[in-house]
Amino acid sequence: MELQGQVAIVTGAGRGIGRATALELARLGADVVVAELDKAGAERTAALVKELGRRASVVPTNVTSPTDLKTMAERTRAEFGRIDVLVNNAGIYRAAAPLDVTEAHWDAVMNINAKAVFFASQAVLPTMIAQKRGSIVSLASLAGKVGSRTNLPYNASKAAVISITKSLALAHAADGIRVNCVCPGFVETDMWTVVAREQGALLGVPPEEFTRQRLAQIPLGRMERPEDVANVIGFLASPRAEYMTGQAINVTGGVIMH
Repeated sequence: MELQGQVAIVTGAGRGIGRATALELARLGADVVVAELDKAGAERTAALVKELGRRASVVPTNVTSPTDLKTMAERTRAEFGRIDVLVNNAGIYRAAAPLDVTEAHWDAVMNINAKAVFFASQAVLPTMIAQKRGSIVSLASLAGKVGSRTNLPYNASKAAVISITKSLALAHAADGIRVNCVCPGFVETDMWTVVAREQGALLGVPPEEFTRQRLAQIPLGRMERPEDVANVIGFLASPRAEYMTGQAINVTGGVIMH
């Protein structure tokens, strides 16, 4: 129970990696705030957290709204009295060849995947600074470390998460706040269904074939599970990682090793 008595906010916790992370943090002893627009998904996650014996609260949150993010932090502080962990998990995926990327496509991906990471962090930082402690873990991606013919805005957004992580880590290390990110690979979630469909269409192969090709690239020989990512997030949020900050940790089964 390394997070016993602590309070964690997880954005986009209604499914996938977000839900797995909320449950892992609860297993480690944290109470969890589910910051999510999908009411049904959020309530299901909260119920699962409560089954683990932890407190849970649902805060409807549009991560593209700085006002919503401030409300998220204020409600957490009002209900639980503290904010120890923020997991910036909410994200979207859209594929397109570079010449087909519209301004609306660019803005949608960057606003949710990158801008929201900064402003959610900004919303919780005053509380963490006052506590002289806190851990922020954001979801980047292997896409943030490599190029792509068909993912440019997504890759750029995830590279931005890595950069934001490093800058916040430098800015707030003296405040007792650690800031890290994880870089998952090919994770079996609802988002992967979108990835396989859209990438397959662009590359002229069925989604199943696209997935098979990606599976063949994984040295550890299987697709990634949400729990594989959640386990590393739990570690980064815990005292076991107290000497780690500014890091972008690969959780890819060996797809990339840098």
